[in-house]
Amino acid sequence: MAIFMDRHDLKGYTAADVAEAHRKDLEIQDQYGVKFLTYWFDQQRGTTFCLIDAPGKETAQCVHREAHGHVAGEIVEVALSAVEAFLGRIQDPEPLAGDLQNNKDCGHRAIMFTDIVGSTEMTARLGDRMATELVRAHDSIVHRCLNEFGGREVKHTGDGIMASFASTKHAVDCAIAIHRDFRRYNSGNAEPIHIRIGIDSGEPVEDSNDLFGTTVQLAARLCSAAAADQTLVSENVYRELGSPDAFSAMKRRRLKGFSRPVAAFECAPAGSGSR
Repeated sequence: MAIFMDRHDLKGYTAADVAEAHRKDLEIQDQYGVKFLTYWFDQQRGTTFCLIDAPGKETAQCVHREAHGHVAGEIVEVALSAVEAFLGRIQDPEPLAGDLQNNKDCGHRAIMFTDIVGSTEMTARLGDRMATELVRAHDSIVHRCLNEFGGREVKHTGDGIMASFASTKHAVDCAIAIHRDFRRYNSGNAEPIHIRIGIDSGEPVEDSNDLFGTTVQLAARLCSAAAADQTLVSENVYRELGSPDAFSAMKRRRLKGFSRPVAAFECAPAGSGSR
């Protein structure tokens, strides 16, 4: 058995329609030795994502085909640990009293990378022990802001953190808060820490053959391209927020792994994010 995530294009369908389709999948899944673990529905974009424990892709598709006819346009194998890290759950949420359509999570996520600027030079200059202490200070500040804005750490990169947010706005507000808190930290410490941040947003499976594949790559490249004490966000983030005043003018940048120049926007200085 393997774990798969599939993607359905269901423009015009309601949450009730998708919940009923999921119920029908559950009714016949045992006949095929399949277990539908949960699903995410994004009514705004007309997409649904199912998490499935199945012998193979075609077996999972057979259940969809027989249950309701809505076969997936894409299906990829995923790791449960990665799904939980990015999306926060791997099973249907507990129903709330009086709420028959309790699955309100659309699956869309903002991905953030932080990075300590000059970490290699810092380690060579200060030594491993002191550099490790500065990384711990970075982690403490970032974790505090993630907790405040609903961010979830996906992994530690050694000199930074990769995080996931259900809300794109919260991701940007978190980045603003992180820079603010580092300014406070640096004002009272002889050894300052300067960081850069990159943010992109997207769907779990979207022509990438991976869980948040392109979204993760772009967020990481934007982080690498950012200057010290700067946050760069993608065009996806810019459009989702719909707040031009929160960003500087767009610049197209050539980023590793992307064949064409990518639009990048700098986050406005602290004070523009809501608290």
